[in-house]
Parts: sequence; structure tokens; C-alpha cells
Amino acid sequence: FYRRIQLCELLHGFLGLSGAILVQVYRTIHIAPSTFILMLAILPTAITLLLMYFVDVHRTDYQRYNKKFMDAFSLIAITVAGYLMIIIICDQVLKIISSAVQTVCFVILLLLVLSPVAIAVKAQKTESGKQEEETRDQAERIGLLQEQISTNASSSSDERCQELSTGKENMNLVQAMCKLNFWLLFLAMSCGMGSGLATVNNISQIGGSLGYSTKETSTLVSLWSIWNFSGRFGVGYISDHFLRSRGVGRPFFIGVTLLVMSLGHAIIASGIPASLYVGSVLVGLCYGCQWALMPSITSEIFGLNHFGTIFNVVAVASPVGSYILSVRVVGYIYDMESPPGARACSGNHCFALSFVIMACVCVVGSAVAFMLFVRTRRFYKRVVYARLQSFL
Repeated sequence: FYRRIQLCELLHGFLGLSGAILVQVYRTIHIAPSTFILMLAILPTAITLLLMYFVDVHRTDYQRYNKKFMDAFSLIAITVAGYLMIIIICDQVLKIISSAVQTVCFVILLLLVLSPVAIAVKAQKTESGKQEEETRDQAERIGLLQEQISTNASSSSDERCQELSTGKENMNLVQAMCKLNFWLLFLAMSCGMGSGLATVNNISQIGGSLGYSTKETSTLVSLWSIWNFSGRFGVGYISDHFLRSRGVGRPFFIGVTLLVMSLGHAIIASGIPASLYVGSVLVGLCYGCQWALMPSITSEIFGLNHFGTIFNVVAVASPVGSYILSVRVVGYIYDMESPPGARACSGNHCFALSFVIMACVCVVGSAVAFMLFVRTRRFYKRVVYARLQSFL
């Protein structure tokens, strides 16, 4: 199960990098904004429909290969993030990237993004070759032995899990929604994801009001995406380490990231030089952390039988929080601060109050997350932590 969580964290990491990659696509190809938006609307769906027939359940007993190739995917993700950061620094700070160099950098970026395909092909060949070799030599004997071991291990594991998780339920959606823990998680995610999404949705207007150029604004989007990736990718390993070593429940890290996010909002509200760069990095980092933590928390507290349904309902917290904060708070205050008849608002006052409010919202969300941590602390110690220790 935790290998699946690691895979989800990796996929979420690449999702976080997508914004920075798309900015590089836009800068290199120089297409019209309307055409670019049309491409964003059609291309992801087309790729999904094209590749869905190649997706299948692959069961393997060669876990050492799984770990090796999973680490290779992780290394590629980190490499892409570092490469994008170098490009942004060279382009925005050092001003040394010309049009020709931009094209070369984009080609290298495409090769890095496509490189996981080579790892997947190699993994398939390696595992298939190993399986065929063992099948030729000891097919029947190994099959019977694996079946016996699997049966014994499954029975032993079930007994241990039953002993360790007495009283734990695999809840359905209705049962989960009747629990206070569900609504605490939903409220915390509404505060964090909602304020984070409100920030990135309005980052262009924020930059414009503070005098940032269009290129600088796109750089902010790229930085947001890279640090969003860092949060999604890194917090899974950090939270898993503390859970396995000390039994610290993941809701604790939700509370911490919301506190850091409130600091990021406060920095943006201050309007000091480079505040938007620093603040957006902190908000993007924490936003990514919350998206990585929420699926794990959902599966651990409410079980796996109806995980998909419960997870997607909790994920509704993101658009709900974004609508309230982006439309009803940021949009309303922006219109209120704009001069009568003006097309745009200019100055720090356009968004200062909005980000002070979102900073306070994140503090409230952090308190809710810590409340969830306290309520589930015994559960994580007696059930999740004990179960992990039993399989070490």
C-alpha cells in the first residue's frame, strides 16, 4: 500500500511541475494565447484517451526492481525541477538566455520529460526476463512454494492487522461524513487549498498591481509550480519517516504547512520588495504539501474500501475554498479598491487586505488540523504505527 502512496506522490510531483513546463512551451513556441489555451483544453484529454489502453494491472514479486526503478523516476523528477530552476535563474536574473539557447533548453527539457518511458521499458524487459528464466527452471515448484508462503503470510498478516486495528473501520462515504474527523479534514483543506488556489489564480493581477512585468509574472508561475512539486514530492517522504520512526500522525504536518502558508500570505500582504517572489514560493510549497498529505490521511483514517469516493469528496474542499476566497474575498476587495471607472487597480492596497484575511484563514485551518491530529493521535500510535512496525 505504501508503495502505491509513493507512486501517487511521484505522480503528484510531476503534476506540480506541469505549470513550469507549460510556461517553457509557451515561451519557446510563441503561439497565440487563445491557441495555447485551446491546446491545454484538448491535449491532456487526447493523451489520456490515447494511452488508456496501455494501462494494466501489473503484479510482481520482484520488489527490489520496483524500488530501483521507482528511485529512477524520483531522480528524473528532481532533475527536471532543478533544470527548470536553472533556466529560470539564467533567464530572469542573469539575462543570458537568447532565443536560440531557449530552443535548445526546451529540447533538453522535452528529452528529460520523455525519459521515464525508457525506464518503464527497461523495467518491463528486466522483470519479464527474470520471470521467464525462473519459470523455465522451477516453474511448478516455485509456484507451489509462493502460494504456500503467500497463504501463510496473508493469514498471519490478517491476524496481526486484526489484533492491531481492533475497532478500525473501512467506512463508506455516508459513514465517513457522519464523523467529525471528516469535517475537520475538509475544513482544514478548504482553508489551505482554497487560499493557495486563490493565490495562483490571481497571481497575474497581483503582479500587475505591484508593477511586475508579464515576463516576471510568468516566472512567478514557474516558481510556484517548481515549489509546488517540491512540496508534493518531499512531504510524503518526511511524513512517512516520522510516522514510521515516531508514530507522528500526518495531520500534524497539515497543521505545520498551514502555519507556513499563513506566513507566505502575510509576506505578500506586506508589499515589501520581492515579497511576491518569497510569498508565492512559501504558498506554493505548502499547497503542494497539502495535496500530497490529504490522500494518505484519508486512506489511513477512513480505510481503503471506499477510498476513491471519500478522497474525491474531500478534494471538493479545494474549489469550495477557492470560490469563497478568490471570488467573495479577493475579487470583492479588488473591485472595492479599484478607482471608479478604472480598468485595473494599482498599488499594494489592492490585495493587502485580502492576503491578511487569507493568512488568518490559514491560522484557523492550522488550529483545525492540529485538532484532527490530537483526535487521531492515539489511532496513529496504536493502529497505523503499530501495523507499520509489525511489517518491518
